[in-house]
Amino acid sequence: MKIYFPQWQGSGEGESIEAGAKTILDYLNDAGFVQIPLSRLSAGKNGIQKFTINNYDAIVEQLTRLKQFISKENPTRIQTIGGDCGLEIIPVSYLNQKYPDLGIIWFDAHADINRPCDSGSCNFHGMPLRTLLGEGEPNMNPLLFSTIQDKQIHYVGLRDIDHKEKIRLKKGDIYHPKKLDVQDLVRTLQSKNIKNLYLHFDFDCLEPSDYDKTYYQVPDGVKIKDAENYILTLKENFNVVGTSVLESIATKIEELKPIDAILKFLMA
Repeated sequence: MKIYFPQWQGSGEGESIEAGAKTILDYLNDAGFVQIPLSRLSAGKNGIQKFTINNYDAIVEQLTRLKQFISKENPTRIQTIGGDCGLEIIPVSYLNQKYPDLGIIWFDAHADINRPCDSGSCNFHGMPLRTLLGEGEPNMNPLLFSTIQDKQIHYVGLRDIDHKEKIRLKKGDIYHPKKLDVQDLVRTLQSKNIKNLYLHFDFDCLEPSDYDKTYYQVPDGVKIKDAENYILTLKENFNVVGTSVLESIATKIEELKPIDAILKFLMA
């Protein structure tokens, strides 16, 4: 199943994320993508915070709609053009329920594993993994199809980590190497008997000098060629059941040319 869900409300005021998702949709020119409507509730500058989460009502309304759609369709695979990282609680928890041995590869400069009470921004796109672990805002738990475990999470390109997130990563012994080594990742996954993967790809994992049309730009990121190698190697060694491309803010088709291969590897 191919889903276009340009949620931006999880980023607070980052409406540019919605425009970036639309540019990717236009670039791929694939009629197979189904659009899930976003909430019309006030968000962004006029948004309301609840449970220490900005735009809470809008996020829950549209994620409920996404969950209902996926429940009805019962897909075996999900490919998502988004949107902010907060949307991941739906496809990841769904595929985790369907594939008990799911490994989650989190291509991202950020850990996205804050609790609402620990978040400096109160933006939900920094909270999806903590939510998926069942440790986030309890009122959001009904959105989940299932919860995940620490051992399922594997980061690539992580380098901007909040203090409380560092504590949580250490506590759970969560895979987050400083040095890129795809073969080490493959061995780690195999040692856990993981056979199915979800590839979350936030474009801010990339080195900004290679690609800078991202909501955040964090130095010392993953080179485009290295990211391509990671994705291809993982697809060769495992069954990839879900993918996403998130938080690009490109507004022109030509701005996506540098990441053409990544888009096609993940969305083909």
